[in-house]
Amino acid sequence: MISTYPFVSGKYLVNGEWIELPEKVDVVNPANTSEVVGQVAKCSEEIVNGAIEAAENAFETWSRSDIGERANRMNTAAEELSKVIEENVTVFVRENGKTLVEAKKDLLRCVEVMKGCAAELLDWWKPEVLPGKQKVQIRRRARGVTAIITPWNSPMILTFKRVIPAVLAGNAVVVKPATNCPLTIMTCLKVVAEHFPPGVINIVSGSGKAIGDTLCSDSRVRTLAFVGSTETGKDIMQKSAGNLQKVYMELGGNDPAIILEDANLDEAAIKRLRMGILRAAGQVCSAVKRVYVQESRYDEVVEKLTKEFSRMVIGDGIQPDVTMGPLNNKAQYDFVNGLIERTAKSGGNIITTGIQLNPETWDKGYYMLPSIITGVDQQSELVRVEQFGPIIPILPFNDIDEAVKLANDSEFALRASVWTENEDIAVEMADRLEAGAVFHNNHTVFSDLALDFPGLKESGVSRETRHCGLEFFADSYGFAD
Repeated sequence: MISTYPFVSGKYLVNGEWIELPEKVDVVNPANTSEVVGQVAKCSEEIVNGAIEAAENAFETWSRSDIGERANRMNTAAEELSKVIEENVTVFVRENGKTLVEAKKDLLRCVEVMKGCAAELLDWWKPEVLPGKQKVQIRRRARGVTAIITPWNSPMILTFKRVIPAVLAGNAVVVKPATNCPLTIMTCLKVVAEHFPPGVINIVSGSGKAIGDTLCSDSRVRTLAFVGSTETGKDIMQKSAGNLQKVYMELGGNDPAIILEDANLDEAAIKRLRMGILRAAGQVCSAVKRVYVQESRYDEVVEKLTKEFSRMVIGDGIQPDVTMGPLNNKAQYDFVNGLIERTAKSGGNIITTGIQLNPETWDKGYYMLPSIITGVDQQSELVRVEQFGPIIPILPFNDIDEAVKLANDSEFALRASVWTENEDIAVEMADRLEAGAVFHNNHTVFSDLALDFPGLKESGVSRETRHCGLEFFADSYGFAD
């Protein structure tokens, strides 16, 4: 167990200097809320303005730097970060609640993002010559100061998938990590920042609203990338409209999984479905949050998924036998428990199962056993909201038309999945489903991290990319003879 706070505890980074503040907030371990993992500095508006100024100054030279130099710096930083992954896994588990396996995978993927994005940059940046009588080139340039606000649920990968392409595209960034678990992000970004000129990467922490309002209202900030709730995203859009900031948002999700009567429901398939639901205790925007099953297979799915859930071992993620950790914070814990209570009172059937690793310490953290809910309909609160916890409603349907209608009956449209042995039918359904991406016989993430398909409707504001997100952080312009 680590006995000292990380170096970044209680500090912020502006213009290459880590500065400690007396005003701090404790970061607690969600598996044992009496344990303080570190502290987060409460930055003032003045400090945020200083970070924006540092980024603006750094942008002047960094935006004109050689593309090869940018890629080389990033590759060197990736090599250095890879050396300290192992020592940061424990901190990540203790401040976030993930399991050891989940935490290490997230950290390794950050290194992969750095290397992949650096490799993608070299070809992507090359001017594109358009065919025609007039010689016209499409060229790219950095936008300027970029603000990046990221959440607590999957903070590492969601931060790196924005910071890294923004920096490689020639921008200078101001990063605002979530107050609930900023320590691992800041520790890893410290390693990265040391390989770039001062001011290219700045980190401020504290009140999400206060810092967010400052970043949205400042005309020097030209791009704002946000991952979080739809309501906060709407607020950011309103405040940033005055400056016509470019916004890139990944917001809420209420992903449907549709299981047709011909689906292969063997052990491997049920395990994939379970992982799609319970990854990170269900605290994933793109997790399965509604399961629709053709009536002839309904009882079978409930039975098999209940059996699969019963194998889950819930406890402190630092223990290697644990397969699901606690929820990250009290607000989310209270929300999910309240949702279950209201669902039970309204007639829903709650099937709670799983293994408590250490039941005697259960009340020390934000632990929950996973639950399957039957007996609810499309209008139930549980089905309409983004639960963000280890609970899943299962609803029956008659035919494909009904399934598509039910799946699309949501303000969210992040991901969806179709489970069938007929790929042609899966493709036809995918064309009709309102989602940023549709998976076939799985509900997961893209293994190629260069791909990104943001959500539709109230799940996101941006567009699909095959270039590690570089397109989100640069402007294209025409150059003609």
